[in-house]
Amino acid sequence: MKATILAIVVTLMVAGCATTTSPTGRKQMVGGVSQEQLNQLGAQSFAETKAKEKVVTGGKQNAYVNCVVDALVARLPDEWRQVAWETALFEDPEANAFALPGGKVGVNTGIFTVAKNQDQLAAVIGHEIGHVIARHHEERITKQMGTQQLLGVGAAILGARYGQGVGDAAGQLGGMGAQALFLLPGSRTQESEADVVGQRLMADAGFDPSQAASLWENMIAAGSARPPEWMSTHPDPNARIKEMQNAAPALMPVYEAARKAGRTPRCG
Repeated sequence: MKATILAIVVTLMVAGCATTTSPTGRKQMVGGVSQEQLNQLGAQSFAETKAKEKVVTGGKQNAYVNCVVDALVARLPDEWRQVAWETALFEDPEANAFALPGGKVGVNTGIFTVAKNQDQLAAVIGHEIGHVIARHHEERITKQMGTQQLLGVGAAILGARYGQGVGDAAGQLGGMGAQALFLLPGSRTQESEADVVGQRLMADAGFDPSQAASLWENMIAAGSARPPEWMSTHPDPNARIKEMQNAAPALMPVYEAARKAGRTPRCG
């Protein structure tokens, strides 16, 4: 009976989701949240960040970042290009950037310590936009919702059979196992996919795709100790660089075609 209940819950959970194909051809489970809800969450998170952080308005750096974002957005598929994209530059020394559903892009001033030219900045921002157009936020929320539901049901079943203490322990251990073996590997897959999508996008927008690898070399030089790859949400940096180096030659014709078509960003 308990196994039947679990099967029913799993069936209902999956019925509310849908399988789609990512820009690289990978199968994804999405549908845990609507696009409208995602956009609202993105807008709310962006507003909260702007309220907490110092926003740089005007000036050369702000124009520089907006120029790169605009060049990349201009080459997005129609459904994403029609979004009202908004960019904010934050006075923050951490070398970081992000993009959120609803067309929100945030860039820290610290990124300029590792992104030495417009092509490298395009690699950073293209990667972050890649997360959005590959529906990674929706995929991750859907996955987390499913994991939490299954863990809750499993803990309840064990608790009913062996006592509440066993059920609570199972829930805690199950959460640790899901984090290490299910959620984190999925995130590494998304990071690698965002690298691919972002490098393609920057080439099509007229930015040199070979500079993506150079960016990550700069990131490693400026970075500090990091956890082992199997406990990280990001791929191994050296493996990441190798993948980008291998991908660059095939993307050079895309880059050259973009330049011939007049897509020659002059952002700074």
